[in-house]
Amino acid sequence: MNIAKMLKEAQRMQERMAEAQTQLSARSVEASSGGGKVVVKATGSGEITSIKIDPQVVDPNDVEILEDLVLSAVRQAVEDAKKMAGDEMGKLTGGLKIPGLSM
Repeated sequence: MNIAKMLKEAQRMQERMAEAQTQLSARSVEASSGGGKVVVKATGSGEITSIKIDPQVVDPNDVEILEDLVLSAVRQAVEDAKKMAGDEMGKLTGGLKIPGLSM
């Protein structure tokens, strides 16, 4: 393969990856903890977009439990977003692990 052809192919792949990243930003994942008492939504690019908390778990005398539930749901949402992004980028790269492409 000549250099010009390789550069053209690399440019096409870069364009496809940019499009995939834009699409990931428009998609979302949802994670919950405490049996659905805390629900976190994140975009496919890992941005947390909302946190919903059931008022029943808000106990001023036990804030620590609520903090743990929120942290757990946020971690799961971010992990799910990373997995979704990795899966989508893997489709473009044929499963090759390219540094800097995953979140």
